[in-house]
Amino acid sequence: MNEPSNTERTSLRELATLFLRLGATAFGGPAAHVAMMEDEVVRRRKWLTEERFLDLMSAANLIPGPNSTELAIHIGWERRRFAGLVVAGVSFIVPAMLITGGFGWAYVRFGKLPAAGWLLYGVKPVILGVVVQAILGLVPKAAKTTRLRVLGALAVVLAALSVSEMAVLFGAGFVSVALARFLGADMAAKPAPKADERPAEERASEGAAHETKDTKGPDDAPAVAIAGSATLAATTAVTTAVTLPNLFWIFLKIGSVLFGSGYVLLAFLRADLVERLHWLTEGQLIDAVAVGQVTPGPVFTTATFVGYLLAGPEGALVATLGIFLPAFVLVALSGPLVPRLRASKAASAFLDGVNVASLALMIVVTGQLGRAALVDVPTVVLAALASLLLVRFKASSTWLVVGGAVLGFTLHATGLAKV
Repeated sequence: MNEPSNTERTSLRELATLFLRLGATAFGGPAAHVAMMEDEVVRRRKWLTEERFLDLMSAANLIPGPNSTELAIHIGWERRRFAGLVVAGVSFIVPAMLITGGFGWAYVRFGKLPAAGWLLYGVKPVILGVVVQAILGLVPKAAKTTRLRVLGALAVVLAALSVSEMAVLFGAGFVSVALARFLGADMAAKPAPKADERPAEERASEGAAHETKDTKGPDDAPAVAIAGSATLAATTAVTTAVTLPNLFWIFLKIGSVLFGSGYVLLAFLRADLVERLHWLTEGQLIDAVAVGQVTPGPVFTTATFVGYLLAGPEGALVATLGIFLPAFVLVALSGPLVPRLRASKAASAFLDGVNVASLALMIVVTGQLGRAALVDVPTVVLAALASLLLVRFKASSTWLVVGGAVLGFTLHATGLAKV
């Protein structure tokens, strides 16, 4: 008899195929990316349990960088260690990088970008259904006690009041530890994953030995329509020469320290590229962030667009490498610690608190996405239809996103869309 699917060896080709597809179709920001990954790796392939998925999601939220990309990298680490880490992360990034680079070429070539509101008009209602389905599946696993449910509700309120995402995450973790320690909760450590739950190559080499492996906080920046003229980067007044090493260093620094949403990324880019170095104008920066949000995959591929404007294809590659490289390093360092956290009493309680706070952030972002997505009767109908297909017929989230884009174009072409 075959082993359960979550213990079978995952091929690098399968990892690459999955994350290339997700990278090409995952619109809607980190919350949507997480929901699509949960649908694929928990519900369909059963590579991870819901509890393990929550732990990895929380681990990604606690380190700087693009959270959904780091979650993809964590999943690759879980399935095939370092080779999987690289394959999953690169595969998730490359489609968005190529699409965003194409926008950069068009921007430099023609001086402006076409409006893309029709695309998001059909996609956002579908993404809303996908995210809601993921939340409904994960909440019972994260909010498994009354104390965690109360803590989660408090985290929702704080996030809705615009309290810092990191304050909500770490605060929930520390409060969970305090509640478990001082109010008599069971702080027995959860057992580390069994040896047969690890990738096949590790089980073969270690047998039953102790296992050592294992958001842009949720992006609340709404997607914006791309429009307006651009002044080409070549004519932008600069006070410091644009060189590839300088470009790499700026984006490496941003990728190493940035927590939070697309608004935070905008602030970092503005401080360095507009105010300090004068490499970009305000209008170019807004267009760059808009491109990162209207394209699928991680919003951090804004760096690809900026790099292309400043130094052509080489600049696009260097900027992309700089902003994403820290994510690979941080996951490689933190990934093996996740199961050890579960083996520690206090750390396990901390992770429980972070898990429920992570879902609270997703819930708040979903409310924001709902306000942006449900703008008229057709979008409400589309969201309801997507939810029905997801829940009743277990439809693939990827194909639903594609279908939403087609319907968005059709409604736009017939004049029925409010875009």
